[in-house]
This record gives sequence, C-alpha cells and structure tokens, in this order.
Amino acid sequence: MIPYSTQLIDDDDINAVVKVLKGSYLTQGSKVDEFEKALCVYTGARYAVTFNSATSALMAAYDIAGIGKGDEIITTPISFVATSNMAVVLGATPIFCDIKLDGNIDERMIEKLITKQTKAIVPVHFGGKPVSLNKIQEIAAKHRLLIIEDASHALGSELDGKKIGSISDMTIFSFHAIKPITTGEGGAVLTNNEEYANKLRLYRSHGIVKKNFWNMDMVSMGYNFRLTDFAAALGLSQMTKLDKFIDQRNTIAEYYDKRFQGHKLFQIIKIPENEGSARHLYPITLIPSLQCPKEDIFSRLHEKGVGVQVHYKPIHQNSFYIEKYGEQRLTVAEDFYRSELSLPCNQKMTLDDAKYVADTFLEILEEYNLRGCTF
Repeated sequence: MIPYSTQLIDDDDINAVVKVLKGSYLTQGSKVDEFEKALCVYTGARYAVTFNSATSALMAAYDIAGIGKGDEIITTPISFVATSNMAVVLGATPIFCDIKLDGNIDERMIEKLITKQTKAIVPVHFGGKPVSLNKIQEIAAKHRLLIIEDASHALGSELDGKKIGSISDMTIFSFHAIKPITTGEGGAVLTNNEEYANKLRLYRSHGIVKKNFWNMDMVSMGYNFRLTDFAAALGLSQMTKLDKFIDQRNTIAEYYDKRFQGHKLFQIIKIPENEGSARHLYPITLIPSLQCPKEDIFSRLHEKGVGVQVHYKPIHQNSFYIEKYGEQRLTVAEDFYRSELSLPCNQKMTLDDAKYVADTFLEILEEYNLRGCTF
C-alpha cells in the first residue's frame, strides 16, 4: 500500500535517538533546547516551546492567551477536532467559518462572525497550503484579536517569502508520525512574544520555577506536557532533512499537477507563486456530477494498493458538536467533505509510484463514470 503520508526514518535518526537513550537524560536534558533553537533558526521565529503533542500545544496557547469561559474563537470546520476541542475544554466556544475551495478558511466571511466575545482567529493551513494571512492580519488588527495558527500541516510552508511560524501571535506545529517531520508524537508553539514563551514554558511543566538546590516554586497552573529528550533528538535529526522531504513531496505533487491538469471529473488545488506548501496532503475534489459514489472509489483504490484518505469530516458534523451546539450548515465545507480525496504524496515515493497512483486513479474514475450510477 502506498500511504497518503508517512514518516521516513533513517540510520541518522535512529543513531540520534540511541545516543540519548544511552546517555544520562531521557527527559529534561539539553536536546529539547537544541530542537527548539533549530525550529527558530529554520522558521525565523524568536521563540519555540515544544510539547508532547500539538493538542497540548494548542491548549497551552489558548490558555496562556486568556481564552476561557464565555470567549469565542473563529476557526475552520475542516481540521482535526483538536483545533476546536482545546478551546471547548477551556470553556470557550468555537465559531466555525466556512471555507474556500482550497480547503482553507474563507477570510471574506470572518469579519461578520466577530462578536464582543471573540478573542482569536484560528486558521488552519489545510494540507500545508498557507491561508490568506495578510487579510486575516488586517481583520485581527482592526478588531484587536489574536491570530493563533494551527500549522500542524505546514512546517516548511511559506507566504511571500516568510516561513509559517514567524508571522502570527502564536503558531502551532505537529510532529506526529505523518507530519513534515516527526518526533513520534509531539508539537510546538512558535512566537515572537517573550511573555508568551515564558508562560508556555511554565504551562508545560506544572507551572514550576526552579530556584536553588531542591527549592522549587509553583507560580501558575500547569501540566506535564513536556517533550522527551529522545523525541527531541529525533526531531533535531529530522530537521536536517526537512527541505529534502518537502522537495520530494513537491516533485510528486508537480507530477500529479501535470497529469491531472484540466481533468473533467475532478479538480486539483493549485499553489500560487507567492506561496510555498509543505505538501502534507495532495487533495483533489471530485466534481458533483461525477456518476459514482466516493466510497466505491475509495475502496477500489485501496484494493489496488493506493492508500487514499479523506480530510476531514467537518468538525461541526460530529455528534459531540451537534449535541452541544446544535446543527449547523456550512455549505462549502460540507460539499468539500463530500468530494475530497487525499492522494498519496510523501517523501518515500518515487515518480514510478506517482505514475502508478495517477494511472490507477484515472482508470478507476473512468470505469465508474462510464457505469452511470448515482453519485
């Protein structure tokens, strides 16, 4: 099976982890600091604070920003549930904004959703394609709102020559196994705000300040959200290969773009010249008039060894959100979910793999389309 995304672990990564495992510090050693510095150098952000997952990083960012009971964040329904869940945990309400056809939040619809309770705009760079941050920044400045980016797909992405991670109030990255780089599980918050960075460091480690000898003082509420040193060592090793990983993903994506350009049964999502994508996903959207059910296409592709996936079920359609907030209609997001497929695009793939995926996908699409069944 050719997976839609996967990790690439080589001997350098393994040796880096083993070295830490054989050393004195499995956690709370020097590797976390080294990894955080590498993230800053790569993105241009002033501060990076790592966590044991992007989910805990999201929670920390929301909490130290003062987002809590009675507050609202404006975000997208096309994301993994953690983006909104961590706001809900803190007592805040996620207000879902509809999306554009590229899977990203529709910045033209944000302003009409702002209320006195709105604290932050939380965009998600779907598949690694940057959102329209310039417009979102204008809206946030006008209404004095924070921008907290969920960039779980977007380490290595850039907009107008600036790396994602160096632009907004806070940016969250994920280091889950299938993300641009991996620490197994893990995440980070990047910021240019020293006060936020200091609060985040306290938050991830019980709110405790070390004084001298055994003397410590808990000065704020916190949790054990720390990243281990052996995970940081893996991340540090992976960082040296990130651009190579992205280059290979772009090679696969560019091949698809050429093969699929102008196809009548589905649409591709183009990356503008002023944007750079980490290419975590290669999403396509089937046209509504295609005469076959997506479930059949999905199953047949898996039978043929093409590990397509669907991203994502709109958050507001999950039972928890319906029970808590009632049914909502977000037309573009719902249409996007009905039509989206993520084709394999990862750094382990060769052009021969990409050719097989493209040939198989086109063959199955045409086969089902000719059957004339209902879609």
